[in-house]
Amino acid sequence: MTGILSRPPVRQATLVRSDAAHTFDTFVRTIGVWWPVEPFSRGRDRVRDVTFERRPGGRVYETWEDGTEHDWGEVLAWEPPERFTMTWLVTPAPTEVELTFRALGPGLTRVAVEHRGWEALDDDQLRAACARDGGYAGGAFTEGWAHILGRFAAEAAGAA
Repeated sequence: MTGILSRPPVRQATLVRSDAAHTFDTFVRTIGVWWPVEPFSRGRDRVRDVTFERRPGGRVYETWEDGTEHDWGEVLAWEPPERFTMTWLVTPAPTEVELTFRALGPGLTRVAVEHRGWEALDDDQLRAACARDGGYAGGAFTEGWAHILGRFAAEAAGAA
């Protein structure tokens, strides 16, 4: 039997010293504060804010200093405080990102990301540089999500 091999999702997780509801809320409400727009955005140093519209069909987008908006994606599933799923438009072809927030105790939450849908990209796009060199094929998305979650964990713990 032959067929196209699936390209595995990128998975990363972190622990946050905060309850699940607070962790979820901090992620979406303050994303413009803690998200490392340099280098993980379209506008990099031009980004003034990141907005997360908290509802199915809502937009996630960055606003530049000149007021222009650039979409990161659309919220597909909205289930606070457990999870949300969104399209990811910052890749050469749309992919999908799911974040889950699982309480491990009264003041500890496991935050996990699964970035999937890599089948939509061709081989050249998978090798192309993203915010970090190497693209999907070189592990740049794995490293990138680890960095992003690390920044978030520090922000959420400090805001608890």
